[in-house]
Amino acid sequence: MLDRRQILAALGTTALASLAPTALFAAATIKPDDTSALLVIDVQNCFLPGGSLAVKEGEQVVPVINKMAKAFSNVVMTQDWHTPGHVSFASVHSGKKPFETIDLPYGKQVLWPDHCVQGTDGASLSKDLSIPQAELIIRKGFHKDVDSYSAFLEADGKTSTGLAGYLKGRKIKRVFVAGLATDFCVAWTALDARKAGFEVYVVEDACRGIDNQGSLAKAWADMAKAGVKRIQSADIAVSA
Repeated sequence: MLDRRQILAALGTTALASLAPTALFAAATIKPDDTSALLVIDVQNCFLPGGSLAVKEGEQVVPVINKMAKAFSNVVMTQDWHTPGHVSFASVHSGKKPFETIDLPYGKQVLWPDHCVQGTDGASLSKDLSIPQAELIIRKGFHKDVDSYSAFLEADGKTSTGLAGYLKGRKIKRVFVAGLATDFCVAWTALDARKAGFEVYVVEDACRGIDNQGSLAKAWADMAKAGVKRIQSADIAVSA
């Protein structure tokens, strides 16, 4: 009878490579621990059906996030929190329309419909989110003259939200990112988390994208290049 080593040798490296994805997937269930944190990005009314900047199927992330969050003792949520007349709003730039771009001192800026204005219902987190253990809400984009997609840094690439220090102070080593929208606030958060030294996972089925002029594909490519891991919520072990 052939022993295990002989069988593996007979299969050859090509055959093994074809089997690897299935084997790896079966063993890839992730169990968040005390060094893990879930970042729930911008699940706000403006980005949900009926909102001024609604992300297609955005509401579908809510039950996925609620279920997944049960696996985490560390959860941080974010809110876009813009001033009235924010520089990122198309309405403040004469002759400009939403989704056009302009040049600002910190670089290219996509112009958006007015959204997530401080204190409005549109800026509120979805009432259907159920994550009672969430410990912190990071508000971003509240400086009138600079946008802020990332939960870590504003769009100038310099102004910190303080999130990296908070997470490191709690000895967090890996972060899982979910929410809206994949190709903007989720991706920028994931990329900045990598720059800050964290192991990063983006939970694909717990996100939805805007996909403005190919932005979704570019975001996934940028994240892959930076070492961000793309997973599904089913890859995370959640206790019944």
